[in-house]
Amino acid sequence: MTIKKGYTSQSIHTPFSKKDAHNSLHMPVYDGVAYEFDSAEEIEEAFMGKKFAHAYSRTSNPTVEHFENKLKAVTEASSVIALSSGMAAISNTFLALVESGANIISSNHLFGHSYALLKSTLQQWGIEVRFVDMSDLKEIEKNIDGKTRAVFFETITNPQLEIIDIAAVAKLAHAHNIAVVADTTVTPPYVFKSAKFGVDIEVMSTTKFISGGAAAVGGAVVDNGTFNWSKLPALNKWVANFETKAFEFRVRKEIFRHLGGCMSAHTAHFLNLGLDILALRLDKCVQNCIELGRFFKEHNKVKLVRYPGLKGDEAYALAQTQFGGKPGAVMTIDLASQEECYLFLNRLQMVRRATNLNDNKTLIIHPWSTIYSEFSEEERAEMGIRKSMIRISIGIEDAEDLINDFKQALEAI
Repeated sequence: MTIKKGYTSQSIHTPFSKKDAHNSLHMPVYDGVAYEFDSAEEIEEAFMGKKFAHAYSRTSNPTVEHFENKLKAVTEASSVIALSSGMAAISNTFLALVESGANIISSNHLFGHSYALLKSTLQQWGIEVRFVDMSDLKEIEKNIDGKTRAVFFETITNPQLEIIDIAAVAKLAHAHNIAVVADTTVTPPYVFKSAKFGVDIEVMSTTKFISGGAAAVGGAVVDNGTFNWSKLPALNKWVANFETKAFEFRVRKEIFRHLGGCMSAHTAHFLNLGLDILALRLDKCVQNCIELGRFFKEHNKVKLVRYPGLKGDEAYALAQTQFGGKPGAVMTIDLASQEECYLFLNRLQMVRRATNLNDNKTLIIHPWSTIYSEFSEEERAEMGIRKSMIRISIGIEDAEDLINDFKQALEAI
């Protein structure tokens, strides 16, 4: 009898693809570059894709493979591909899905580098991106035509903290044979079962929640196995040979292999460790978010508080439905001005001024002047970035200590 395992049990007990020679309980770090075969026939089968085997660590590696298998187990996906960063995951995905002359529909409320990839880089390669209000189904449908190949959004926008009705968007996209791609970095598989809501492809920065303490930069592409890839011209020839695995094999055997965005064995080692304790850390972060949200709401210097897990937040209902009331650990507050934001940031003692998300440490940044500083003021306004906004990534410290630090910093304004 097969026993259904929960998230953490599934992650911890994902079996190795091969028995370890020394019966190690943890997957060793395979730093080797090349792997020997017993015969010429075996190496031919490996290179032809007839039999899986590691040949060269830029294309596959045992430690990386184990991370992929663990993530596949907890997502219940068809396949997982590990890459060198979250941006590598996004770029590899779109280069596999979309041919020159086609278009993608997305929101301009995105992480700054994701927006720049869509706005500048992909368009230079002949891929049009149409930016719409992703909460408006009529506007999405109005922008769909015979060249639309994918709809792309963040499950919770960073740092605007907006949430759309994912199932409704997916239903519309699928009615037009369009693939649904979601950046799920802020809502990892412990809290979001993407296939249930119609997402075909997940892209994520494993640098964030999964790494477990910002120890390694990485990314992953998760194929839920739910889309008919014959509907996309870019994958037609791959469907003929690989059928339901067409997307995975195009990424692995062409895009990923040619661009070289491979994950290192040491990165996979850290991610294997982080994936096992993700649920424990995220639960603590969410608890801290709720307590901090209540504190900020009661403070007269704070003009606006956004966290979808707080009752009264405009995205609260969708956060409950789609993420089980655990919508990540990013929150924003607004003060009266940019000057007040700087005074506040400079006064903090324990909270770190840094630009990552979902570290074990609580991190804080002023998005307008940092991660969005390369955009014009008009573009920043269109993207929902305000001079008065501060983004906080809540860590696993004791909530009382965080509140005390924020309190003394606010008193300095």
